[in-house]
Amino acid sequence: MHEQPPNPPTLLPDERAEFVHCNGLRLLCRQWGRIDAPAIVLLHGLRGFSGTWRTLAAALCGRYRLFALDQRGRGESDWDSGCNYYTDAYLADLETVVDWFGLGRFVLVGHSMGGTTSYVYASRHPQRVAALVIEDIAPGASVSGPGARRVVAEMSAMPESFASWAEARAYWRAHRSTLGDAAIEQRVAESLHATADGRIAWRYDARGISKTRVNPDPGRIVDLWPVVTKLEVPTLIIRGGRSDFCPAATVAEMCSRNERISSVTVPDASHYVHDDAPMLFTQHLRDFLGKHAPE
Repeated sequence: MHEQPPNPPTLLPDERAEFVHCNGLRLLCRQWGRIDAPAIVLLHGLRGFSGTWRTLAAALCGRYRLFALDQRGRGESDWDSGCNYYTDAYLADLETVVDWFGLGRFVLVGHSMGGTTSYVYASRHPQRVAALVIEDIAPGASVSGPGARRVVAEMSAMPESFASWAEARAYWRAHRSTLGDAAIEQRVAESLHATADGRIAWRYDARGISKTRVNPDPGRIVDLWPVVTKLEVPTLIIRGGRSDFCPAATVAEMCSRNERISSVTVPDASHYVHDDAPMLFTQHLRDFLGKHAPE
């Protein structure tokens, strides 16, 4: 069984996708929920994909309209020939997507890399963001600390392809030991594909993204402290209790500097809270939206 390719992801009944033209690239955007419902925009992490949000969308699509991007260089979206995988590029893409769909006020949710973009967008467009939810990233997390070192090590040693689906599954199990079989299968299906020569290759720009993560341009790294200190929108940080990426002390300092920021810790979750504890993640998000979601 483990030599077989993964089954394609199971789409939700009302799932639809379209390409948005962003800054010379085509980016795939998935949607769930009624067109007239309050909007939530979801941004995945460094090696994530739009489908990572399906469990959340299934829980919320009866009440909200949800949007999720395959960010540039990932999934069905175009790769950037100039390897522009920095926050300013992701921010420009998000601004284009928001305008493309004519969103007024909406909730913005970002995990890890997507969280960095979300902080910056909310600081620049407070009139558009009704509420901000950040999953497991804080100032300095991408630059120093055990989580940052882990990510750089992973990206530096990442193979360009695999000899078999079994080898690909083993890779993801070794690097995401907290995930169950279903979540591993989803990652294998969403992040890899079979090539004409029989290899199993990444469905994202592994070389370009690794380059900007392992050896980034120092001038393009965003200092998030000035951003979070001046946030003007209600903000919830959901961190994993076992995360190596989002220190509790840093989150406490954020809350003390800005009264609009609150936080919650999911004890048994790692950096990937929505994967490790989807029900708790959804409940914390739902509780927060009950207070701050737009009509």
